[in-house]
Amino acid sequence: MTRRTRIKVCCIASTGEARLAVAHGADALGLVSAMPSGPGPIAEPLISEVAATVPPPVATFLLTSEARADTIINQQRRCRANTLQIVDRLEHGTYRDLRAALPGVALVQVIHVTGEDAVAEACRAAHDGADAILLDSGDQRLAVKLLGGTGRTHDWTVSRKIVEAVPVPVFLAGGLNPGNVSDAIRAVRPFGVDVCSGLRTDGHLDAVKLAAFVAAVAAADAAVLAEQ
Repeated sequence: MTRRTRIKVCCIASTGEARLAVAHGADALGLVSAMPSGPGPIAEPLISEVAATVPPPVATFLLTSEARADTIINQQRRCRANTLQIVDRLEHGTYRDLRAALPGVALVQVIHVTGEDAVAEACRAAHDGADAILLDSGDQRLAVKLLGGTGRTHDWTVSRKIVEAVPVPVFLAGGLNPGNVSDAIRAVRPFGVDVCSGLRTDGHLDAVKLAAFVAAVAAADAAVLAEQ
């Protein structure tokens, strides 16, 4: 059976960047709403505009730092992405509330891998109803939370434990680029990889880096298949 790692290109900033990513084979695009820190946020009207131009079956991920289910529901209805990427912990409401209000919208919970406790947190999120898990290198313990876009890798051995422990797809993010994504795939075996700053030059999506990243993912998939 052929194994193909999905590619999510995050921090999309315009319809032009969305077209570029899709043309190079991206399976999903990340659209970042307001965040306490980090790169890539764009205004909600632009998120809605970009999401409306993306052809199926490419997924559009709305990255939200909101922690209340009711606020997230209203935000998704404004932005109209088909997937919610919850980058912080839900403090009010549940995945069930989101699913009831937003039928057909996939729920992806971000787990920031700061240590072994991330394994249990990922298992809880999957048990509670998240459709997928996304592993990143933020830190919610800081006074100003880091909820993604750090450009830093984390401990991939913990990420591999999460992939093996949870029954839902796992995306790997955090410091990926064309030079290390092959090693990351072979170490973690994620369902998908997620990249932002690793594909940018002077703040813009770089077509050369994007092509190199896609090629590196394909090469890693071929290597994993050969090892089986």
